[in-house]
Parts: sequence; C-alpha cells; structure tokens
Amino acid sequence: MNRKRRTWSPEEKAAIVLEILREENTLAEISKKYDVSQQLLSRWKAEFIANMPAVFNKKNEEVDKLKQDHEEEKELLVKKIGELTMDVDWLKKKQNQISQMKKKDH
Repeated sequence: MNRKRRTWSPEEKAAIVLEILREENTLAEISKKYDVSQQLLSRWKAEFIANMPAVFNKKNEEVDKLKQDHEEEKELLVKKIGELTMDVDWLKKKQNQISQMKKKDH
C-alpha cells in the first residue's frame, strides 16, 4: 500500500507544534487527528524548541533588511540591463540603416 508523501507548510507545522505544547491532547491523539506519525511530530517539536531563540534575535532583522536591500538593488540592475539592451539594439539597427544608405549612395 503506497501512501503519498504530504508536505506541510511552516504555518501548519507551527500550529500543530503549538497544539502539542499546549498539552490539551496526547501526542497520539494529535498524531491521529492530523494523520502524522508521532516520531515526525516529536521531531517538529524538537526543531521548534531548538529554533525558538531565533525569534528574539535582532540579527535576523538585520539579515532580512539586507536581503530586502539586495532584492531592490537586483531589481534596479535588471531594469537597467533591460534599458541598456534596448539602447544597444536600437543603435545596431540605426548602424545597419546608415550602412545600407551609404551602400546605395555609392
């Protein structure tokens, strides 16, 4: 019997782990509710707990700002490349037109 592997979004995983941490239901009940193995839920919980300090880490904000600045610069550079490519294409076209006009004159 083949089961398709499901993927869970980070938001879904976080919600499930928060449910585990509330301890309103047993791990077995939550496992059955979401049809996820208890081992996988335990792994998600351990990963969540291990990464909790990152939420309060101000360096993450700096990294996010740098990423955003990089993306903005990248967009500007791509736009400029597009403009320059259009300029070069236009100049090549004009050069061909001028060279054809010179050939007709001779």
